[in-house]
Amino acid sequence: MHLGAPEIILIVVVVLLLFGGKKLPELARGIGRGLSEFRRATHDIQQEIQSTIDVSSAPPRRETKSEPPSPPKGETTSESSNEPEDPSSSASKESS
Repeated sequence: MHLGAPEIILIVVVVLLLFGGKKLPELARGIGRGLSEFRRATHDIQQEIQSTIDVSSAPPRRETKSEPPSPPKGETTSESSNEPEDPSSSASKESS
């Protein structure tokens, strides 16, 4: 929908007849304040949403890796020795 010059002039004349010359500046001022308030509120909401998105998309904190618990004294595991345990060698140890 496009408004041409004749339509705009007609709207201005109707507004002047309805509100009068003295009320028109007050009306325009009120509309301007309302629009600026609306823009400010919209901007604040956008900033709040953006900050929420930034916080939720931040990578989680990395916890420091703790060393695995050491085996109890006197016991050794195949994980703690560098050489893999051979089943035939453990059988020979048991028989001796």
